[in-house]
Amino acid sequence: MSVESFDPKQQAVTVTPAALAHFRRQLNGQQGKAVRLSVKKSGCTGFMYAIDLVEQACESDLHYQLDEQVELLVDGNSLQVLSGTEIDLVREGINQQIKFINPNVKDECGCGESFSVN
Repeated sequence: MSVESFDPKQQAVTVTPAALAHFRRQLNGQQGKAVRLSVKKSGCTGFMYAIDLVEQACESDLHYQLDEQVELLVDGNSLQVLSGTEIDLVREGINQQIKFINPNVKDECGCGESFSVN
C-alpha cells in the first residue's frame, strides 16, 4: 500500500504558450481579471470542462500566476479530476479550440463535450 499526498505548491494544471496567449487576448478588454477552470457534471459521460473569465476567485480556488497579465484559478473541488491536465490552443485550418490533455480521462463521449475519469 502506498500513501500519496497533494502538494498545493506544485502546479496541478499547466498551460501551453498558445493557450496562454489566447487567455491574455481574452482578458485584454474583457470584464474578467482571471481565468477560472472547473468541471461540472454534464453530458452522457459524466463531466465537462468549464472555463470562465471572472473578477475574483472563489474560496476553494488554487491560484497560479501564469504571467504578469494572466492568473489561472483552478476550482479546488475539481482538482481530483483536473490534476495533471495541460490546456492547449489547437488550430486546424481557420478554426481554433481549447484542448484539454487530461491523464485522468478514461472515456469521452462521441461529440467530445463530456468525459469520465478513472
